Amino acid sequence: MRRWMFLLMCLPSLLKAQTNTNTNTNTPPYKQYSIISPAPLTLYDGHTFSKNDLPRNKPVIVFLFSVECDHCAHMTEEIIKNIGQFKNATLLMVTPFKLDRMKAWYDEYHIGNYPNIIMAAEPTRQIVYYYDLKNFPGVYIYDKKHKLVADYEGTVKLETLLKHL
Repeated sequence: MRRWMFLLMCLPSLLKAQTNTNTNTNTPPYKQYSIISPAPLTLYDGHTFSKNDLPRNKPVIVFLFSVECDHCAHMTEEIIKNIGQFKNATLLMVTPFKLDRMKAWYDEYHIGNYPNIIMAAEPTRQIVYYYDLKNFPGVYIYDKKHKLVADYEGTVKLETLLKHL
């Protein structure tokens, strides 16, 4: 009987020893790789866009937004109102909604008037999984070598974003 008790008490430890502790499955991909999402995106005109198409030697702010999010709308308005402060960076605005929904947002905010803003749709939601986004908006800031320097989920003040550029 003592042997069975000993085995039952040690079983959880034995099982844990058999798991691979070298991989951290709780770490989202964007933190594991520290690069901009490789998911292909669809631009307003239907062309495909990837991280390789981003301007070189410029910081990038990836702004994941929902077309149904009031916080995202407010943040978009604030960015546009202060677009001059982002002149040395590229803003990559991505929504996991279909292209037609993204086009309505693009037109409403006149995104075409801002050359440093790239807006795209990614309706497969791969980008949401890559960034492990739970709440919109998601903001991910990359330096001029396109390495992650900061990440935020939810509304972020512009001063906070600008201090990383």
